[in-house]
Amino acid sequence: MDLYVYCNPHSRLIVRFLLLFYLCLNTGSVKSCMEEERQALLTFKQHLTDPSGSKFSSWVGHECCRWRGISCNDRTGHVSKLDLSNTYPTSSVDQYYWNDTEYDPSFLRVKLNPSLLALKHLTYLDLSNNEFQETHIPNFIGQLTSLSYLNLSNSYFSGEIPPSLGNLSNLNYLDLNSYYNGGVSYSKNLNWLSHLSSLKYLNLGGVNLSSTGVSWLHHVNMLPSLLELHLSNCQIDGNQLPLSLETVNLTSLLVLDISGNYFINSSFPSWFFNLSKLSLISLEHLDLSGCELRGQLIPKLVGNLCKLKSLNLGSNNFDGAGISEFMSGFSNCSYNRMESLYLSSCGLASEMPASLGMFKHLQHLDLSYNSLWGSIPDSIGNLSSLKKLDLSRNRMNGSIPKSLGQLSELVNLYLSTDEYSPEHNRWQGILTEAHFINLTSLESFRVSTEQPMSLIFKMANDWVPPFKLRTMYIVSCRVGPAFPTWLQSQTQLVDITLRNSGISGTIPEDWLMKISSRVYHIDLSYNQIRGKLPLQYRFPHLSSLDLRHNHFDGTIPPSICDMLLYTLSLRNNQLTGEFPQAWSTCWSHLAVVDVSHNNLSGNIPSSLGIPCSLRILKMNNNKFGGEIPFSLQNCSELWDIDLGGNSLTGKLPSWIGTKLHGLQILQLRSNFLSGHIPKQLCSLQRLHILDLGHNNFSGTIPTCLNNLTSLVTGLQGPWSYYRSYYEQTTIISKGTELEYSIADGAPTLIHVTNIDLSSNNLEGEVPKEICSLIALGNLNLSRNQLTGKIPSMIGNLTQLETVDLSHNYLSGEIPQSISSLNFLSHLNLSCNNLSGRIPTGNQLQTLDDPSIYQGNPSLCGFPLNKCPGDDTPSEQPYQAEDGKDHENDNGKLGFYTSVVLGFVIGFWGVCGTLILKRSWRYAYFQFFDNMKDKVALAIALKIARYQREV
Repeated sequence: MDLYVYCNPHSRLIVRFLLLFYLCLNTGSVKSCMEEERQALLTFKQHLTDPSGSKFSSWVGHECCRWRGISCNDRTGHVSKLDLSNTYPTSSVDQYYWNDTEYDPSFLRVKLNPSLLALKHLTYLDLSNNEFQETHIPNFIGQLTSLSYLNLSNSYFSGEIPPSLGNLSNLNYLDLNSYYNGGVSYSKNLNWLSHLSSLKYLNLGGVNLSSTGVSWLHHVNMLPSLLELHLSNCQIDGNQLPLSLETVNLTSLLVLDISGNYFINSSFPSWFFNLSKLSLISLEHLDLSGCELRGQLIPKLVGNLCKLKSLNLGSNNFDGAGISEFMSGFSNCSYNRMESLYLSSCGLASEMPASLGMFKHLQHLDLSYNSLWGSIPDSIGNLSSLKKLDLSRNRMNGSIPKSLGQLSELVNLYLSTDEYSPEHNRWQGILTEAHFINLTSLESFRVSTEQPMSLIFKMANDWVPPFKLRTMYIVSCRVGPAFPTWLQSQTQLVDITLRNSGISGTIPEDWLMKISSRVYHIDLSYNQIRGKLPLQYRFPHLSSLDLRHNHFDGTIPPSICDMLLYTLSLRNNQLTGEFPQAWSTCWSHLAVVDVSHNNLSGNIPSSLGIPCSLRILKMNNNKFGGEIPFSLQNCSELWDIDLGGNSLTGKLPSWIGTKLHGLQILQLRSNFLSGHIPKQLCSLQRLHILDLGHNNFSGTIPTCLNNLTSLVTGLQGPWSYYRSYYEQTTIISKGTELEYSIADGAPTLIHVTNIDLSSNNLEGEVPKEICSLIALGNLNLSRNQLTGKIPSMIGNLTQLETVDLSHNYLSGEIPQSISSLNFLSHLNLSCNNLSGRIPTGNQLQTLDDPSIYQGNPSLCGFPLNKCPGDDTPSEQPYQAEDGKDHENDNGKLGFYTSVVLGFVIGFWGVCGTLILKRSWRYAYFQFFDNMKDKVALAIALKIARYQREV
C-alpha cells in the first residue's frame, strides 16, 4: 500500500498490472480435487453416521475442496485439512440438571476408516467432540506422517493410546483430552512421546497415566519445544513425583496444567519451584488446582515464578495459610504480571491484607469457599484492571468499602453465600450510590448475608445506576419495602433473584414488560408481594419462576403454558380456582411444579402426564378432589410426589411402584384414599420417605417392606434433585411439622428416612420384616387396628429416632431390644393391650413421661407403678453420675441415726432418773437386793435336792 501511494501515476499503473497478473497466475495454478482423495473421503463418510445430516450435506459433486470441513492446498489441490469437529452451545437443560444431558444431533458416530491414508498430504485433522464410543484410537492414524495438527479430544475413544502416534514426527499440536467423556483412555508408557520433538502443544487430560510410574515426567522432559502441557486428571499420584530432576528441557514452557491429580497429603517437590534447577522462568500459566496438596510452603514457593500471569491453586488445603503468604512470595519479583489468581477452596483463614493492592494488573480474583474474615481492605480500589471478584462463601464481616465503586472494569462481583453453606458472610451496614458510582461494566452482582436485613440498600429514589446488569442475586438484604426504583432501570436482566428482601406491594408492570423478552430466571420468593400473578406478558425464554411465600391471589392463568418453563414454584400464596386443565403442552418441559399451600380446587388435570418430564410434583395442602390421575404413570422420571392435605379419593394405584422406579418421596397423607396398600410399592428401591397417614387404607401392612433398599442399606448417592430448585418438604414427626430442604451445600432432605401409615384402618400384625429397615429414622403406625406383638427384633432399627405404635390392639410384652435404640428421642406405645414389665436401660431411662405407656393396664415398671413382687418403690431411685445409689445411702443413714437416738434416749431416760431421784434409786437397788436373795435361795435348794437323789 505504501508503494502504491508514493509512486507516480505511471508506476501505479504498472503495479496494478503486476498485481492483476499475479492473481490470475496464482488462481490458474489452483487444481481441482484429486479423484483418489475424493473417493477416500466418500469411503470415510460411509463408515460414519451423521444424525443431523449437516456434516456431510455438502459432500456431493467432484469439487471436494469445497465440501464442508475440507480444505486443500492452494497450489497443489491436495486435501490438507479435515475438520469434522463438533462445536455446539451448552443446552439450556444443562443449566438445571445435574445428570441430564441433551446430546447434540450433529455428533458423528461409529468408527474411523483407514481410507484416510490416501490423504498423504493431510496436515490438519480435527475429529474432536464426537461420539466414537467404545472404539480405540486407530493405529493407522500413526501413518499420517504429514500431520502437524491432530485433535481427537472428547470423542469417546477408549483403550490404550497407540504408540504408533510416535511416528508423527511433524506434529506441533496433539490433543487427546478425554476427561469430559469419562476418561476411559490410558497409556502404560509414554516412550512414544520422545519422538515428537517438534511438539509445542500436548494435552493428555483425562488419560490414565497411573501405570507410567515416575517415567511420565522424564518422557515429557524430552520435548524441548513444548509451550503448553496439559495433564489434568491423569490419575498421577504423589509416588510418581521424582525427588529430583537433574536435566530440564522445559525451559520454553508457557502453560502447565496438572490439575485434578492425586498428590494426596503430599508436599509438592521444592525442585519444581527452584529456578536454579528447573528454569521455568518463562512460565505464565500454572494450574495445580484439585491436587489435594497440603502445607503452607507452596504459597511461598510459587512467588519464585515471577512471570506468572495466571495461577490456580484452588481445591487444595494450605492448612489455614493466609493470603499474605502469597503476597510475600511475589514481593521478590521486580515486576508483577499476575492477571488471574484462583485460590478457591484452599483452606485459607486470614484477613484480606492491604498489600493485595500490589497486583496492579489483576483481572480475576477468586477467593471463594475459604474461611477469610474481616472486611474488604480499601486497597481493593487500586485494582483498576479487576474484572471479577469472588469472595462468596467465606466468613467476611463488617461493611463493604466504598472503594469498590472505583473498579470501572469490574464485570462480576460475587459477595454472596447460600443458606446452607457451612461458611457465611456476615455483611452489615448500608450500601449507597457511592459503592457503585463507577461500576460502568458491571453485569453480574451477587450479595447475601447470614443475618437477614443486616445489609441495607439505601439509594435515592431518582438514582439511575451506571451499569446494566444481566444477573442479579440479592438474598436476605433489605431492598424494600417499596419495589426499588433503581432496579426498574435494569432492563437487560436475564437472571433475577430478590429473595427475602423485604419487598412488599406489587411488581411494576412497565418493568416486567421491558424485561419479559429476555429473562429466563425470576426468583422473588419470601417477600410480601401481593396482587395477581405477573403472567400477563409473554416471557418466551422464561425457564424458572419462583414466587413462593408471598401474597399473590387470584387464579393461575392458562397463559402460563405460553412459557417454556422448567420450574414453577407458587408455594404458600393465596391462589384460588382450578388448576389449568389444558396443560398438555406445558408438561413436555416442566420438571418442577410446586403449588402447595394455596386454596386451589377441582381435580388434578389428567393432562399433566401427556407428555411428562416431571421430576418434582407438589400440590399438597390445597382443596383438590377426585382420583390420582392415571396419566401420571407416564412421568417415569418422578422422584418426589406430594399430594397430601387434599380431598383425593379412590385407591392408591399399583403403577406407582411399577412405573415410577426412581421415586424417592411419596406423600399422600390427609386425603380420603382407601383400599389396600399395594405390594408393588416395595419395588421402589430408592424410596426413603413414605407418608400415607390419615387416610382410609385397610388390609395389612405389606410384608415386603424389606425390599425398600434405601431403608435397608442406607441412602446411596448420587441422588437426583433439581439443580436450581431449593426443594422444601414437610415431615410430621413427634406430632410436629418439621420443614426439610434440599439445596446445594446441605441437602438435608435426602437424609430423612420416614414411614408413616398412621390413622388408617390397617389390621393384622406389625410385620417382622420391618426390622430389616436398619436405616429407618421415623416409624409411625399409630391409630390403626394392628394386633399381635411388637416385633422382638425392633432393636435392630438402630437409627430410629421416633416410634409411635399408639392406639392399636398390640399385646404381649414390650421387647427388651427396644432399650438398645440409642437415638430414640420420641416413643409412644399408649392405648394398646401391652403387658408385663417395661424394659429399662440406656436411652429408655430418659423417656420418663408416663403418658408413653398409659392405656395399657397390665404394664408396670418405671415410669408407671411398680410391678408385683418388687421390693423397691415403683419410682426408681435416682442414680447419680458416680453410679452410686444415693437414695439407698440416705436410707442407711436414717436407720443408723434412729438406732443411736434410741440408745441415747433409753439410756439417759433410765440412768438419768436414778441419778437425780434418790427415792427411786433406793427402791431400784432394794429390788435387786431382794432378787439376789431369792435367786441364791433357789440355787441352794436345787443343789440340796440333786445331792439327795445321788
